Amino acid sequence: MDTDLGGLLLALGTGVAAGLVGCFAVMRRMTLAADALSHVALPGVGLALLLRLQPVLGGVVALILGALLVWGLEQKTRLATETIIGVVFSTALALGALLTTGDELLEALFGGTGQLTALETALGLLVAGGVVAFIWRTRHQLVLALISPEIARTSGINVSRLNLGFLLVFALTIGLGLRYLGVLLVGSLAIIPAATAKRLARRLTGMFTISVLVSVIATTAGTLAAPFLHRQPGPLVVLCASACFIASLFWRRKPGPVQVDGRTDRLRT
Repeated sequence: MDTDLGGLLLALGTGVAAGLVGCFAVMRRMTLAADALSHVALPGVGLALLLRLQPVLGGVVALILGALLVWGLEQKTRLATETIIGVVFSTALALGALLTTGDELLEALFGGTGQLTALETALGLLVAGGVVAFIWRTRHQLVLALISPEIARTSGINVSRLNLGFLLVFALTIGLGLRYLGVLLVGSLAIIPAATAKRLARRLTGMFTISVLVSVIATTAGTLAAPFLHRQPGPLVVLCASACFIASLFWRRKPGPVQVDGRTDRLRT
């Protein structure tokens, strides 16, 4: 597979996954936690570099372990998710700074342009497809658990397992964007398109559609523009997404609650 085509396909897949996951991250008030969780990848990247392994693989493993740790601490301490992520983030950032130095640290923080192999592209698209399938299949359960965990439990939903699943797909989505966006910027791709969509949409399906559209436009535009501007794609992707959010500020829509499958909820509070 042509590497440029592979990179573009993976950017599209990452955009779709990030757009969907970001909607629930915003509704769960995990906007700051998204950036914090992305920093958990740094020690994994640093360790992989020391062992001469693929840095992104090390970052993904660290993210999965971090998600499991956050979920375990949340169950044990009953602290808020964003609080636990903040503690884990600080520890991971300190470890990552010790394990990486110089140019390696800069590339880990801001991403790089390295060429993708066919295997990397295929695995990335497979992960993106899994994330999209999980969000779409459990979207009603995620909404119900968000509005009222008690009602969700009485409806037979295992809220604890559902939260673990969301944390894992959230971590995998961040891992998808590590190569091009880096640790510092990858969380933005999950948050800015969803924040834009929340401002414009009246229904959950509309929020999904707008968020995915903004995310795909940003990732595609940033990836295509990077070679011509002789810049890394990560900052360009984030700037494109930010431009869409700023444009949404000038759009006036009629006030009213968000509709979820014809029912009114309070997700905009």
